[in-house]
Amino acid sequence: MKKTKKQQAKQNQKLITIAAVGVAVLVITSLFTDQVGMLGIAIKTIFAGLFGIGGYILPFYAIYLSILNARHGIDRVLYNLVQIVPAILLLMVTIHVANYDSSIELATYLTSANLDNGGFVGGVISKLLLTLIGLYGTCIVISALTVMWFVCVFNNNFIGQIKSILQNPPQKKTVKKTPSRAQKSENLDNLEKPAKPVKQAKPAKVKPALAMPVLEKPSKTKVDSAAQRLEDTLLSFGVEAKVLQINKGPTVTRYELQPKQGVKVSKILNLADDIALNLAASGIRIEAPIPGKSAVGIEIPNEKTEMVYLIELLGTEKFKKFPSKVAFAIGKDIAGETIIADIATMPHLLIAGATGSGKSVCINTLVTSILCKSTPQEVRLIMIDPKVVELSIYNGIPHLLVPVVTEPKKASGALNWAVEEMDKRYNLFSSKTVRDIKSYNEKVNDPSLTIPQIVIIIDELADLMMSCSKEVEDSICRLAQKARAAGIHLIIATQRPSVDVITGVIKANIPSRLAFAVSSGIDSRTILDMNGAEKLLGKGDMLFNPMGAIKPLRVQGAYISDKEVLAIVEDLKARGGTQYSQEVLASIEGTAEPVAIKTDDMLIDQATNLISGRDTISIATLQTSLGVSNSRASKVMNELELLGLVSPGLGIGRPRKVLNQLHAHSKGA
Repeated sequence: MKKTKKQQAKQNQKLITIAAVGVAVLVITSLFTDQVGMLGIAIKTIFAGLFGIGGYILPFYAIYLSILNARHGIDRVLYNLVQIVPAILLLMVTIHVANYDSSIELATYLTSANLDNGGFVGGVISKLLLTLIGLYGTCIVISALTVMWFVCVFNNNFIGQIKSILQNPPQKKTVKKTPSRAQKSENLDNLEKPAKPVKQAKPAKVKPALAMPVLEKPSKTKVDSAAQRLEDTLLSFGVEAKVLQINKGPTVTRYELQPKQGVKVSKILNLADDIALNLAASGIRIEAPIPGKSAVGIEIPNEKTEMVYLIELLGTEKFKKFPSKVAFAIGKDIAGETIIADIATMPHLLIAGATGSGKSVCINTLVTSILCKSTPQEVRLIMIDPKVVELSIYNGIPHLLVPVVTEPKKASGALNWAVEEMDKRYNLFSSKTVRDIKSYNEKVNDPSLTIPQIVIIIDELADLMMSCSKEVEDSICRLAQKARAAGIHLIIATQRPSVDVITGVIKANIPSRLAFAVSSGIDSRTILDMNGAEKLLGKGDMLFNPMGAIKPLRVQGAYISDKEVLAIVEDLKARGGTQYSQEVLASIEGTAEPVAIKTDDMLIDQATNLISGRDTISIATLQTSLGVSNSRASKVMNELELLGLVSPGLGIGRPRKVLNQLHAHSKGA
């Protein structure tokens, strides 16, 4: 089998190392014994005669350099030569100056060949210095050069390098191999299978999409070289900083820097573009400071992006043992750790990013994670897709309560149904004296009586806000405020992160955010309330800011292809079939009674009496006075509006004007 150029170069390097070590051992033997014949005597005369005590040091140093070359390459060898050779010369000259005798001829050093002097080379240098600047001047020069050498060595962590070479065993470069068919099948078999009737997708169908590219991790030399260039770049702008730690992720590498005391963090932040220019990087992001650390993080894009596949994350023990049925395998962070989020604790999520940044793939990842973790008895889905083409692939799976909703008006009806369902669940919890869905399901302890969690996914909020913004915003806000304990969760996505789409009311009630690459800092602030998303690289690069986090976490999102999604969906259809809710369908299609104005005459009469003599009336006042729920009070208010007694709504929480006092009095009478 023919060897590749890389294998041949590696073999040549090993041979050179062995030869160099052998020569060095021969020289050492010649210097300390007389049992190596005429060649040994000649070697001793040359080394000890030319370099004196330095001749005894050089062979040992040559062995060290050979090992260094084998482990880290010629660059590190040259770097160490520049540091150690001056030290040996200084030692040779110092010995000569300390034992200087003007009567000794230089040629004598060649023939004496012992440890008592610095050899011929040291003699030439010392005699030149003593002749030019005298004994005191020579001592001053040697002292100054020695101090300079120590400063240079300790600033470049030379001691640390020697320590790592001696203590750490050599590490082989890890190459990610393309998984074989058997390995792929094993990975799929290891995935946790939910209870019947819904099971995970058939391995045979998902298998073709799991081929992994062969990726090679960058050598430690490259990473260290980049760290040194980063320090030098900052130093050129007057910022002294030291790289403490390097974390390489799938997309970016983060260098953790500790600035020298007195250096302002703002100064480093202002150098972002200059650092990118000097490092020839496409764009960098600076996190200052890193939460929990006294360091600044500089994130530089990798030369090669490593793909993160969802199938890898679903096969991890972390995902399999994750207790929640609405677990979401997001991707991998900068340190390469798998990030699994729990939608139940978010409890709602806003996803935003520019077109092509990876938003739709993220939604597919989220849905697939839920499908692999839960059954239709545990989690049900409502999907709203005004764009028609993104989520329609999921039509027919047993987890769906209704077919994918594509019309904005019907979407508003689906959200209204969710609000009604939330109120029903709270009444149910009250009757059982429990606080949330988990406690209720544990208390009933009967699979036929348990209620499932509901995840509502809206892919493109902008289209809904253009068609029926008031109804949609009201429903979203009510669900976001109260639906967590009822087990109803919102996932809202948009590619237009503007303030007229992501309103302040929506942002205030949806604390968890997931931002993909956007075009400007304004869009980033709209999503995250801070800059950063405009520095992302796209293709799944995201900032994840869960509820309660101090700062967002940078994550490379997991990838799942359309082919894999289709295979999973087809398998679920074949196993479970559709289980649509006729109640929800009727509510959306309008065949059920319109719940917005469904009130009895007694409540209308009581409300009419209540508004008599008033200038304004609010839903909160109706709720308190009539002793009904907030939802019921809203319906009464809508009925009063239809009767022409109150004005249309002026905004959430704002009271309405009483329009027809005369009619109100007559109704009250």
